[in-house]
Amino acid sequence: MEMVERAVILAGGRGTRLAPYTTILPKPLMPVGDVPILEIVLRQLRAAGVRKASIAVGYLHELLRAYFGAGEKVGLSLDYSLEDQPLGTAGPLALVPNLIDTFLVMNGDLLTTIDYRALVQRHRESGAAATIAVFSRSIPIDLGIVELDPENRLTNYIEKPTLRHLVSMGIYVLEPKVLSHIPPGARFDLPDLMRSLMKADELVVAYQHAGYWMDLGRKDDYERAVADFDGLREELLPVGDSIVPCAGE
Repeated sequence: MEMVERAVILAGGRGTRLAPYTTILPKPLMPVGDVPILEIVLRQLRAAGVRKASIAVGYLHELLRAYFGAGEKVGLSLDYSLEDQPLGTAGPLALVPNLIDTFLVMNGDLLTTIDYRALVQRHRESGAAATIAVFSRSIPIDLGIVELDPENRLTNYIEKPTLRHLVSMGIYVLEPKVLSHIPPGARFDLPDLMRSLMKADELVVAYQHAGYWMDLGRKDDYERAVADFDGLREELLPVGDSIVPCAGE
């Protein structure tokens, strides 16, 4: 199954939940082990067959441009799309030129072992307008959950349950036609886009990933990813790939 050639990386957020780290670094440049998270993402995409990536930037975009340049470091052709005002997670797609074929969209701050080729294959076989990568996440509730009937009589009491939900991984495969659902110049998020597609009777499907995934948006998740990295290094980095440590740049 043919791989997509292009990806759009969302890297324009301020990363306020990771402050004060992100006061001086954009979140995608935060190091995991000895390498920025976005560098891991870009090298994984290259190994999967992606040849070009457009990085949607905003906050501290000069640092991202200075680090990655035209992409020689990661073996990809890179360009940058600057949003002058926050446009959400889907809004920046309207600014990226020449999205004329099936493409990947993903956050630039996640750590995962997902098989991008299998994700794209699922998308192409389904004929969907959009495919969302999803992950089963356990959410512990440290309180007793009380269930009542309409007369406020107790029907169930569950002490500190663990809930399990499928959550978006922040990785999508999209067809170019979805861009017509994005209002230009307005804040618009990817959940808004998915709802708009469903309302228009466009097919939206999911690809379930059962391996490793961590969103680095919160301090505790970031610290866990850093702790996990050494043990997962061979799975996370393409075979035979050589990463130059940040300190050696």
